[in-house]
Amino acid sequence: MSWTQADLIQINLQAEDSYAVIQALGKMLQDQGYVHDSFIDAVLEREKIFATGLPTPEIQVAIPHADVEHVKRSAIAVGILADPVTFGEMGSQDGTVDVQIACCLAVKESESLVSLLQNLVGIFQDTDFLHQLLEQDNPEEVAELINARLPAYREE
Repeated sequence: MSWTQADLIQINLQAEDSYAVIQALGKMLQDQGYVHDSFIDAVLEREKIFATGLPTPEIQVAIPHADVEHVKRSAIAVGILADPVTFGEMGSQDGTVDVQIACCLAVKESESLVSLLQNLVGIFQDTDFLHQLLEQDNPEEVAELINARLPAYREE
């Protein structure tokens, strides 16, 4: 199965801060039955302890997520931000990154979460790919670009 689809992608997402980004993406996942009601709060709490902003070259990305018990079905909600939003930097106590693309991960199995994170960190090192995402104005195209770079998964 594919990780994302057009109705989980928001282009020109307007958000004041990282919490608003997470709430918007989490709500898409919640409204479509991918996650439990506890998901958004769990992502926000996890983000306080383990920041998810990646200091990638040129275009910064965040990959907020929650533990697997908050997920019903696996998916990725994507926000292409209208203006950069500050997220805490992954692996840093007080560093920040100005994020332009946020991918909120809802993953049902722990093993899948680890491999998905590794895959995403790898593809987000590709500056050309990130530019391609930012240039899109069609959610279908964003979904195709992302799904083409990630291995499909099998829902248990």
